[in-house]
Parts: sequence; C-alpha cells; structure tokens
Amino acid sequence: MQSGMKAQRILIIGATSAIAKATARLYAARGLRLHLIARNEVTLNAVADDLRVRGAGSVSTSVLDVNDFDQHEATLNNAVEKLGGVDVALICHGSLPDQLASEKSFELARQEINTNGLSVLSLLTVLSGIFTAQQHGTIAVVTSVAGDRGRQSNYVYGSVKAMVSTYLQGLRGRLLADNVHVVDIRPGFVDSPMTAHLEKGPLWASPERIAAIIVRSIERGRHTVYAPFFWRFIMFVVRSLPDFIFKRIKL
Repeated sequence: MQSGMKAQRILIIGATSAIAKATARLYAARGLRLHLIARNEVTLNAVADDLRVRGAGSVSTSVLDVNDFDQHEATLNNAVEKLGGVDVALICHGSLPDQLASEKSFELARQEINTNGLSVLSLLTVLSGIFTAQQHGTIAVVTSVAGDRGRQSNYVYGSVKAMVSTYLQGLRGRLLADNVHVVDIRPGFVDSPMTAHLEKGPLWASPERIAAIIVRSIERGRHTVYAPFFWRFIMFVVRSLPDFIFKRIKL
C-alpha cells in the first residue's frame, strides 16, 4: 500500500462474486477486518460465515443493489463506520451482457451500462470523498481487458469497462495529493459462474489466481494491472492492429 501503511480494514463491494470471495479469503487468513457489500442477503451471509471460520478479525455486511444509486452514500458511510475507517476498498461487481440482445434493445444495453459502469462511477464518487477525508488508503476496481478495444463480439461490455478505466486514470491523478492510491485490475478470461456457459481454454485463469494478483498489486501500489500478466502483451497486439484489419476479425 502507498505511504507504507499496512491494510487492516477491507471493504469489498460485490462480495459474492467469485473473484471477490477468493480475495476476501486471502484477507481473512491474515486476520483482517472485513465489510462485505452485495445484493443477495442469503449468499452474503454465507460468505461472511465462511470468512469468520477462515480467521477474519471481524466480518460485517450490508445489502445493496448497486443499481439503487440513491443508497450508495448511506451504505458506504455505514460500512466505513462499522469498520472504523477503511484502508482498502475493492469494487468487484459486474455482469456479462448478452451482446446480441443488447444490440437489439437499448433498454437491455442500458441495464448493463448501469450495472458495469455508472454504478461503479457513483460508488467511486462517494469513496473518493471518504478516502480524501482520511488522507490515506487504496481504491481498487476490477475492470476487464475487454475495455482495451471494442471487439464486435462484446463491444457493449468493452465500452463500459473502457469508461471505468478512463475514469480511474483521472481519479488516480486527482487523489495523488491526498495519499490515496487507485488500482485498475484488468482480468482476461476468468473461470467463474458468470462465464460457466463459455468454452474454456489455456488462457483462462481461476478466481483464486486473480485474487492473489489483486492483493499483491494493492500491496505494491500498482496502477494498471493485467491479470494474469500475459494479457498485457496480448492486448498490446490487439490494440496495435490497424482498423482496416481489426474490423474484419470476429473476436
């Protein structure tokens, strides 16, 4: 973590996702204090119970539908109050849109934009105020390599992730003077319930591998992190392709 401070209080939004659960388990094993935020109360409580067994110093929870924007400020302020401050906030929620359906219905596309994009920006707005006030800490957000370029197979999802990553770049610079660090975690293919319907291959990673990268990247004060590392090189090639070639590739 920036400024040499050791993380003790961890806030995780989207805490029932596969990556979030794996990350929380790593922090629980260290005996840290956790506050978990997710939509499904039953699943959230089960995750919290599991983390207590795994050695977490304390685990508290809040139920939140991230698309209920009016509840963001109250929920986050309550979370920080329960933790007694916050050293790391991890935003880890999201959905994988049906690209073809989103092409035909802007209402469906808008739902995905809200879930994967605007809700994140709203949460970051509140969090940035909290971290600025305390003058230390790390904000980490799980985005995606899909945001590096608009592929025809998932450009709704990719464009929203690109928006979040661009926002994080600006936020990182803004919060620098406040001793607050911002980490953009860009996973590639992750084998999780969200991608259970997709065929897997050698480029796929487990949630546990991504979680280890997240924790390590936060501790080392990284900026933009491709997870696993080889996606940095893959996406460099993808970004380098000229448009007259790229538009013909059905990726």
